[in-house]
Amino acid sequence: MSSLQNITSDWKSEINKTAFKYHKITLWLAVVFNLLFFVTDYININEYWEKFLAFRGAVAFACLIVVLFHKQLKISIELMGVIPVLLISIQNAYMWSLMDAEHLQKHTMAYVTLFIGSGMFVFYHFYYSIFIVGASLIANAIFFYFNSDLSSEQILVNGGLLTLSVAIFSILLIRMRFKLTKNELIARFALEESKHELQEKNNEIVDSINYAKRIQNALIPPKEVFKKILPDSFIIFKPKDIVSGDFYWITELNTTKENEEENERLVVFSVADCTGHGVPGAFMSLIGLKIFNQSIKQYDVNSPAQALDYLNTEVFNTVNKHSHEDNVIRDGMDVALCSINFKTLMLSFAGAKNPVYVVRNKELYEIKGDKQPIGSYESHAPFKNHQYQLEKGDMVYTFSDGFADQFGGPKGKKLKYKPFKNMLIQNSDKSMEEQEKQLNDLFENWKGDLEQLDDVCIIGVRI
Repeated sequence: MSSLQNITSDWKSEINKTAFKYHKITLWLAVVFNLLFFVTDYININEYWEKFLAFRGAVAFACLIVVLFHKQLKISIELMGVIPVLLISIQNAYMWSLMDAEHLQKHTMAYVTLFIGSGMFVFYHFYYSIFIVGASLIANAIFFYFNSDLSSEQILVNGGLLTLSVAIFSILLIRMRFKLTKNELIARFALEESKHELQEKNNEIVDSINYAKRIQNALIPPKEVFKKILPDSFIIFKPKDIVSGDFYWITELNTTKENEEENERLVVFSVADCTGHGVPGAFMSLIGLKIFNQSIKQYDVNSPAQALDYLNTEVFNTVNKHSHEDNVIRDGMDVALCSINFKTLMLSFAGAKNPVYVVRNKELYEIKGDKQPIGSYESHAPFKNHQYQLEKGDMVYTFSDGFADQFGGPKGKKLKYKPFKNMLIQNSDKSMEEQEKQLNDLFENWKGDLEQLDDVCIIGVRI
């Protein structure tokens, strides 16, 4: 209701501004041109120039008073448009009554111009138009009765009928113009109101998503925490939207085996790519992060493969807790999960579709994951655990597919994995900061002005 009241108030205010501007112009035109047209009166109807000048002067003076002192006289905006049209109509009626048939016919255009001009300039309700036309007819009847020897037939033939037709047309023109302007303003303000409401809703949604981002950031380990556990490492994390469907995770485990004095330092880290991106992907990422944190407390989870089996079961059961057979949710995630024993330098790896790359001496070794995602419980086979003996100086890379799938370049095609692999190989001996910069530059230069297609997450670790 308040929205409708605002629109009504807005269009009335706007039409008043427009009317005030045009009515001031009309009054000034009445002042200036009414006096200038006296010159034509003096040339064409010289015998009446004094009477015409007196009438024109009175009308011009009255219009001048209105335009200068309308506030003090408390004249409404609509009456500011009515007064000049009404006074000039009466003025023309007087001047007509003194003319012969020939001059009357020539002067008809003045009346026609008056009514058409008023229809194009003034903004007032059509009942004012009816009043002006009625007053003009009465004034003509009175003045012609006392001043003119012309018959009714002569008056009508020499301009009266044409002027009457134009006067009636002007009533319709003013009414139509007022109505069209009103409707246009109502539509414009309604659109602006809708935009405002839409912007408010959008702001609410963005605020909610930003709050969700804070929740997600609270669960995803900060880069500082990751770097504290693995100092010689880098993370590239580029969400497509405010929140991300990609996430990374890390934990450190210290274990002691029998007959061994020194603890084994075990670091487990992962990059996961959830179904979708934005809000849907972010919801799934929260589930994945929660289950990863639970997995380290499970006694039967002792390898990356067992962790993925646990993750797969828990994700499927979580999203399908209240589902029926006919509406099973199959959303999940692709995961690369690595475990590095920094005493033995043994890499254990399991992947749900995603691989891990190891670069040694400018050669890249790819350890592929299983061809099944997390979340497909019915067709699930146990994940395989892969082991790879690392050496000092090796680089280990895990990643989502957002980097390689980005469209761009000179032909707007996918970046693909070959340039990605080449970049990893070329920069594998450089510092973590330089590797991160080179990968960032490659991605941004390839993407150019195109929209980012998907979330991007890359982790690099030097052994």
